[in-house]
Amino acid sequence: MKKKLFLALLMLLPAVAMAEQVVVQTKNISLVLNVEKGQQPQYVYFGKRLSDNDLSHLQAPRSGRMDAYPAYGLNAPAEAALAVRHADGNMSTALTVTGTERLKNDGNTITVIHMRDAVYALNVDLKYQEYKDVDMIEVWTEITNQERATVTLTQFASGCLPIRRGEVWLSHLYGSWANEGRLSEELLQPGVKLLKNKDGTRNSHTDHGEVMFSLDGKARENAGDVIGAALCYSGNYQLKIDTDDTEYHYFFAGINPDNSEYHLKKGETFKTPKLALTFSQEGLSGASRNFHRWGRKYMLMHGNKERKILLNSWEGVYFDINQQGMDQMMGDIASMGGELFVMDDGWFGDKYPRKTDNSSLGDWVVDKNKLPEGIEGLLRDAKKHGIKFGIWIEPEMTNSVSELYEKHPDWIVKAPQRDAVLGRGGTQLVLDLANPKVQDFVFKIVDDLMTKYPEIDYIKWDANMAIMNHGSQYLNMADQSHLYIEYHRGLEKVCKRIRQKYPDLTIQACASGGGRANWGVLPWFDEFWVSDNTDALQRIYMQWGTSYFFPAIAMASHISAAPNHTVYRTTSLKMRIDVAMSGRLGMEIQPKNMTDQEKELCRKAIGEYKQIRPVVQFGDIYRLLSPYDHKGLASLMYVSQEKDRAVFYWWKTEQFQNEHLPRVKMAGLDPARMYKVHELNRIDLTPLDCEGQTYSGDYLMSHGLEMPYTHNVDWGQKVNWSSRVLELMAE
Repeated sequence: MKKKLFLALLMLLPAVAMAEQVVVQTKNISLVLNVEKGQQPQYVYFGKRLSDNDLSHLQAPRSGRMDAYPAYGLNAPAEAALAVRHADGNMSTALTVTGTERLKNDGNTITVIHMRDAVYALNVDLKYQEYKDVDMIEVWTEITNQERATVTLTQFASGCLPIRRGEVWLSHLYGSWANEGRLSEELLQPGVKLLKNKDGTRNSHTDHGEVMFSLDGKARENAGDVIGAALCYSGNYQLKIDTDDTEYHYFFAGINPDNSEYHLKKGETFKTPKLALTFSQEGLSGASRNFHRWGRKYMLMHGNKERKILLNSWEGVYFDINQQGMDQMMGDIASMGGELFVMDDGWFGDKYPRKTDNSSLGDWVVDKNKLPEGIEGLLRDAKKHGIKFGIWIEPEMTNSVSELYEKHPDWIVKAPQRDAVLGRGGTQLVLDLANPKVQDFVFKIVDDLMTKYPEIDYIKWDANMAIMNHGSQYLNMADQSHLYIEYHRGLEKVCKRIRQKYPDLTIQACASGGGRANWGVLPWFDEFWVSDNTDALQRIYMQWGTSYFFPAIAMASHISAAPNHTVYRTTSLKMRIDVAMSGRLGMEIQPKNMTDQEKELCRKAIGEYKQIRPVVQFGDIYRLLSPYDHKGLASLMYVSQEKDRAVFYWWKTEQFQNEHLPRVKMAGLDPARMYKVHELNRIDLTPLDCEGQTYSGDYLMSHGLEMPYTHNVDWGQKVNWSSRVLELMAE
């Protein structure tokens, strides 16, 4: 009787909600959340994949705030991922779980955690997509307003991640024009570390929207626990790491909210950019390999297709475009084994011919004085030489000296009631891609070229100006704060239209050099221009940092003239070739100014690059010795997925008498296999003592090969530069 009464009373008690363990995981990574209806989802774990036993006994984190997507208002001193001003002015939001579900997307699983404010009709879906085969997890949110009127989003991160304190080091990229992709490494300390961009059009000159966290001390390349994060966005971003009095660093990433509050209308959904997260126990290079595999397979346009070796006309002739000169350059690159010629700036303009950088953008008609036979003649010459043809455009921009601006002054970005701020050449202006008419115009630039000249194989798409004055002549005055966001929504719409109609076209993202090295645009672009600075020495540093997040197939790297046009340094042609061959090889030079000997060296290098191209463009990167360690040397290598081929790069970064350089140990090889060594781009009178020799992978990784510090060449050929490229073939 007592037992029955107890059971009856128990049934009358309110049901106790049980927390669900939500596990998002790939082949080698687990991300774990505790999700309970009526509560904020709680972060528990992110790292190496856990066994079922460890998952069932997983400890909850202590001494930290573990909200998976914290909202502002009920714990105001803490950093928040989301901040909302509701329709009635209330600035507090409290998100709690209403349910979860799992969806399939092209073979990958998306885990959705549905959340809602208990008082206001605001819904937030927190989404995680797992890529099991490449060890990447993408997180983003979708915020839906179901209130009676417009709400204002003042903060809207894509995601956040608590990172346990210890000796955590941050690696990130910084720089400027002609000095992009520089590496910074620092120990995380109490306080706030903020990485941001407010350029408006480009976003990877001064900082990058990607970071790595080394969890067990100063970063190492091929050992140690590393978290990598990349915001997949082309516009203004903000990465914030807040370290307070708890046991955690709190990492937030998303669109930069500065001057970008968003007015979310009733029934509208705001989707944040994806934040890609990875983890590796194989150091920085291990995290890079994950980014590269994910990028090539799921993000980069044509990520599985070999890139052509090209000659770009810019540093060769600048604006001095003419029919005969282009034909000569095509013939030269074809004779050296190249596959593509790209005509850069200076080919267009009717009323205002493009002779310098101060006119004509927007007037995309051929200058018949420079090119009397038009693009038809160029395509004919390219076919004659057996190569493909590409062309430069800057479709998001105009000049105040142009027919386009005379017809459509209302199409430019301009602060209301103020004169427009002018950029490059004292006349450049940014077109307002928030405006659908401008979107149609930009699409039409590409569409007209490709409709009239379908043989065009490649487009170099440039963007040489930031948004300097905040204002849209299209958006209403109440929504001027939407400019930065709507610009990039417009860019995305244009890119999607272009790719839907021209899926096979190769397009390079150039933006004053490396301004668009981001995973926000690369789904529609095949590659990016790393930097306008083609100096071999500085490129070692820039391409080293850029390789943290982007694969070689996406990094355009060109052989240029000496003295270099940017820094005026004279490096050997051998050095310039060896550096350029570590990315997507091309040339940025006037071949008619080269000697026959120099042309022959380039012809040989292009032929050898074709042999190693599959390894460089699709292989796994192993960075071995960093130029930032200042040991006078830099070295990295690419290894095929099957570990049957590898390419090893060795570059001296300093030259001293009686110098002492470390011997470089290789990585990524099969220790049980034997590898035959062959030097590429050899200029020495005698071969290396390891040439043609066979070594075990174990020996190469535990010991390495000695490299001569100088080249054995005739006295008149000696220079103060030294570099080596070795091909390794398994037997």
